[in-house]
Amino acid sequence: MTGKFPLQPLLDLANTRMDEAARRLGELIASERDGQKKLEMLQGYRDEYHGRFMEAVRNGIGPDAWRNFSAFIGKLDDAIATQRKIVEQSRDRTAQGQEIWLAQRNRVKAFDTLSQRHQAGVARQEAKREQKLSDEHTARRYSGSGSDEA
Repeated sequence: MTGKFPLQPLLDLANTRMDEAARRLGELIASERDGQKKLEMLQGYRDEYHGRFMEAVRNGIGPDAWRNFSAFIGKLDDAIATQRKIVEQSRDRTAQGQEIWLAQRNRVKAFDTLSQRHQAGVARQEAKREQKLSDEHTARRYSGSGSDEA
């Protein structure tokens, strides 16, 4: 077993891919958050406009103004429905991005475990080699000192 981990290029590639997946996941989360804020803004605007409409109705409103209010609220409802679909699609993409990141992270963990096992094996071999050298040195010293006494 050599000191260099033979699968190091794959571990490096897996780390790079995990970093890319994390960056992409961050972008997806930000996009989802932006879409949700836009949806909330549209809903708030619709509620506000509906409140104005109800106030106008209480104060008396003509048929043209009624049609205009109703048409605009209908357009806001359409925009809200479209934005809800966009947010849902964004949530799906974020969930997929999270799955991709988790898979990449698991791949890195697997390669890292192999790397740690490799390094532990190298350390064991080095310890055995050092022990053997120490034993040989001790044996030479005792065999050499034994002949000095005779």
